[in-house]
Amino acid sequence: MTATLIGWLSSGILLLTITRQVYSQWISGQTSGVSRWLFIGQVAASTGFSTYSFMLHNWVFFVTNCMLLVAAVVGEFVYLRNRRRTHAR
Repeated sequence: MTATLIGWLSSGILLLTITRQVYSQWISGQTSGVSRWLFIGQVAASTGFSTYSFMLHNWVFFVTNCMLLVAAVVGEFVYLRNRRRTHAR
C-alpha cells in the first residue's frame, strides 16, 4: 500500500465517523451530550489545517479538512436547530 492510499482510506474513515455523528444528532433532535464548542473548535481547526495542507500541497489532508469543515458547519446548524426545538417546547 502506498502512503497516499493509506491517507485516503484513513480520511474516509474519519469523514464517515463525523458524518454519522452529525446524522445521529439530526435524527434524534437532541443536544444533550454535545457541546456547541465542539463544532466551533472543529471549524477553527479545520480552517487552519485546510490552509496549512493547501500551502504544503498535501491534497489528502486538504480535501479531508475541507470536508471536515463542511461537517462542522452542518453539525453547528443541526445543533442550533435542535436547541431551538428543545427550548420551544
